[in-house]
Amino acid sequence: MKLNNYEIEHNKIVRKLAPECTLLLKSDGAFPLSAPCKIALFGNGARNTLRGGTGSGEVYSRYNISIEKGLKKSGFTITTEKWLDDYQEVKEKAKKRWTAQKKKENPGIKGIVNMMGLPMPEPEYHLPIDYDGDAAVYVLSRISGEGSDRTNARGDVWLSNTEIRDILALNLKFKKFMLVLNVGGVVDLSEVTEVKNILLLSQLGALSGMIFSDLLLGKAYPSGKLSTTWADLKDYSPIGEFGDKDDTRYKEGIYVGYRYFDSVGVRPRFPFGFGLSYTDFKIEPEGFAINGKNICVNVNVTNIGNFRGKEVCQLYVSVPEADLDQPYQSLAAFEKTKELLPGESCRLTLSFNMADIASYDSKKCAYVLEHGNYILRVGASSRDTVAVGGINIEETMIIRRVKNVVGDCGFEDWKPDHKKQEHAESLNVIRMDTSVFTTEEVNYKENHEEIVPFVRKLSDKDLCSINIGSYGKGFLSIIGNASQKVAGAAGDFTFAFEKQGFPGMVTADGPAGLRISKRYIKDKKGIHPIGNDMLGMIGDFLPGPVKKTVSLMERKPKAGEKIFEQYCTMIPIGTAVAQSFNPMLAAKLGDVVGSEMERFKVNFWLAPAMNIHRSIFCGRNFEYYSEDPLLSGKMAAAVTRGVQSHPGCAATIKHYAANNQETNRFNSNSLVSERAMREIYLRGFGICIRESRPKAVMTSYNLLNGIHTAEHRGLIEDILRKEYGFSGIVMTDWLIHAMLGSGKYPAPISWKIAGAGGDVMMPGGKKDYKDLLKGLKDGKISRKQLEINASRMFKMANELKEKL
Repeated sequence: MKLNNYEIEHNKIVRKLAPECTLLLKSDGAFPLSAPCKIALFGNGARNTLRGGTGSGEVYSRYNISIEKGLKKSGFTITTEKWLDDYQEVKEKAKKRWTAQKKKENPGIKGIVNMMGLPMPEPEYHLPIDYDGDAAVYVLSRISGEGSDRTNARGDVWLSNTEIRDILALNLKFKKFMLVLNVGGVVDLSEVTEVKNILLLSQLGALSGMIFSDLLLGKAYPSGKLSTTWADLKDYSPIGEFGDKDDTRYKEGIYVGYRYFDSVGVRPRFPFGFGLSYTDFKIEPEGFAINGKNICVNVNVTNIGNFRGKEVCQLYVSVPEADLDQPYQSLAAFEKTKELLPGESCRLTLSFNMADIASYDSKKCAYVLEHGNYILRVGASSRDTVAVGGINIEETMIIRRVKNVVGDCGFEDWKPDHKKQEHAESLNVIRMDTSVFTTEEVNYKENHEEIVPFVRKLSDKDLCSINIGSYGKGFLSIIGNASQKVAGAAGDFTFAFEKQGFPGMVTADGPAGLRISKRYIKDKKGIHPIGNDMLGMIGDFLPGPVKKTVSLMERKPKAGEKIFEQYCTMIPIGTAVAQSFNPMLAAKLGDVVGSEMERFKVNFWLAPAMNIHRSIFCGRNFEYYSEDPLLSGKMAAAVTRGVQSHPGCAATIKHYAANNQETNRFNSNSLVSERAMREIYLRGFGICIRESRPKAVMTSYNLLNGIHTAEHRGLIEDILRKEYGFSGIVMTDWLIHAMLGSGKYPAPISWKIAGAGGDVMMPGGKKDYKDLLKGLKDGKISRKQLEINASRMFKMANELKEKL
C-alpha cells in the first residue's frame, strides 16, 4: 500500500496534534509505560476502534489503524487475541440478529432513512478474562451518528452488565489497568467509579491506534479538557424536553450544561473544562486590569509534576442579577500554555471584551450590561476556580439595540430558585468607566445588495434554476453523493451556466475531513465511483434489490481503464477538537482539509458543525464542539480560517440553528425563547462569522418556533446578515422530498426558502424548481429577491473560481 506524499504529511500532522484532544478523567500515576510490554487487551473498541461517527461524519481514508494494530506496530505483545477473536464472533452474530429485526420494524425507504445512525446496543456475553500481562487495557467504544439519537439503555449511554463486570474485575486484577473511552459522547461511569485510570481517547480518525500507543508510551501526553459536562445520568437537568417527535420545548432556557450544574449546586462527576495529564500544574492569578472595554487577567502557570505537559487556564464571569436572572458563571476566555517541562513556568493573559458578555433582554430588545459587580474567576475547570476580583458597573448599559425575531416559544424560561452568590466585599473591585460604551443601533432596512448585470438578463426560468441546486441523481441525492464533477461529493450548483461565465460549485460533506469516493473512473458520460463506500451506514439496512440497483450505478472499470484515487485524511471529531482548547491546533486541522479541497477541486466543505451539546442523547453531538457557545464559536472560527487559507476553498458553518436532536429531524419543531437562542444557540455562529468570515452558512432541517429555519427570514436576513454582518451564501441542508414525508408540520417550500434570503436549496429537485417558478408567477416571491440571491451566488462562484 503506497501512500501519496500529501497523505503521509497530513497523517503526520494529525498524529502530532491529536494527543492534545485527549484527557485523563482519573489517574493514579501508573501510566505512561516505560517500554512496550505484554498487554492484556479487551473491549469492543480494541479491534474495532471507532474513527468517528456515522453519516456525514465518515471520511474514506486509505486505511484504519485500530488500537490492537497500533499496539502491535509499537512493539507490544497482545496476550488476549483469543478473547478478541471470540468477541468478534459474538458481535457479528448479534449484529445480524439486530439488523434483521430493525429491517422488519422499519420497512421501505422511509424506514431506511429512520435507521441512519441507529446505534446497536453493546450485546451481553460471557467470555473468560483470565489472561496475563504486564498491564491491561479495556477499550470501550460507542457509535452514534446522523439520523438517530442515543438511548437510555444498557450498552449505549449506560454500560452493559458485561462491560461493568469485566472492567471492575480487570481493575482489581491488574496493578496497571486503564479504561479507554473511544466514544463520541458521554457515557454514565457511575458503576465503574473504582477504576484508577480512565483515558478519554475520543474518536481521532484513522490513526487512533497509533495515537493511543504514543500516549501509552509517553511519546505524547494528554492535555485536553472536557468541552461538555460528564455527569451521572440522574444528575442531568430534567427541565427541558428532548426527543419529542413534533415539538421540543427548551424550557431550561440559558441553563445548559455547566450553567445548570453550577447554578443549582449539583456537582457533576467530571465538570466542564476538567482534564488530567501525566503531570500537575499550579495556576497563580497575578492581578487584573481594565483597558477600555477589555478586561485582562494575568496568571502564572507552573508545571509542578514530573512529566512535560500543557495546561488550559479558564476565565469565568459571574454576572450580577438585576432585571435578568443569570447563571452562576459563564466562560469568558481561555488560553493554553506552551509545553512546560517539570518545574518550568509561563505567564498567560486571559482577556475579553465586556460587550461580548452582555445579556439579552427581550423586553428591551437589546443586549445589556446590567448594573452591579461582575466577579472574575480563574482556574483549571468550571469547578476549580478562585475569584480574583470584580468589575463594577454603576448603571445598566444598553450595548446594542436589535429586535425580537425568533418568534413566540409559548412558555417562560425556567429559573433556579436558589443560587450561590459571591460576596464582593472581600474582593478587589474596580469601577468601570462606562463612557467607553456607545449604544449600537442595528439598521434592518438598509439593503446594499448589488444585483449583477448577468443576473438581470436571465429569464425567469433560468433565475429559478440558479436558486435550486443541480439535481438529477435520484437515490444518490439521499445519501449525499449527487455531485457530477467530484466523485462522491455531496452535490453541485450552477454548473448549467458555466459556459455563460457563472462557474459551477462543488460541495463535499464533513466535518471530520472530506467525504468523497476513494476511487473512480472517467468516461464520456462522466465520473463513476468504484465500490460501495457511498452507502455509509445505511448499507446494512438496504433490501437486496435496492443494493443491486445502487451497485449498478457504479460502473466497474474495464481492463486497462485508468483508475483515479482521491483518498482523504480523517481528522478528530468536532468534540475532540474542542477538547484541545487550542484554536491554533484547530486551524492546523482546517488547513489539512483545505489542502485536500484544493487538490480535489472541492469548493465548499459542509462543515464545521457547531450546534450546542444541549443533551447527551443527541446522536450528532460527536461532530459538534461543546455545550458552551464561546468555545464552539472560537474553535469553529479557527477551523474556518484554516480551510479558507487555501485559495478557492470555503467553509460552510452549520446547522443554523437549534438543531439539537436527530429524532424526526426533518420536521421537529424546536421551541426556544429569544434570550436562549441569542445567548446559547446563536452566539457561537456570531463569534465564528465575526472572527473568520465563513463563505457559507447551512440552515438546519428543524423548525424554530413553528417556522422552518430555511424559511425564517428573521434568522437569515435580520440576525445572520444584518446583526452578524454575514456576507456569504446561505444554503439549505439536503432537503429530499422522499425523506420529508408528512407530519404535524408541512415540508419547507422552495419559494419560501428563497423569500427568506436562502440563496440555494440543496440538492434540489424538479418539484422544488416548479414550486419556485409558480411562486414567482403567483407573486409569492419577487423577482428582485431571486436576483439578490443569484447575485450573491454569482459573486461567490467567481471569487472562488479565480482563486482555485
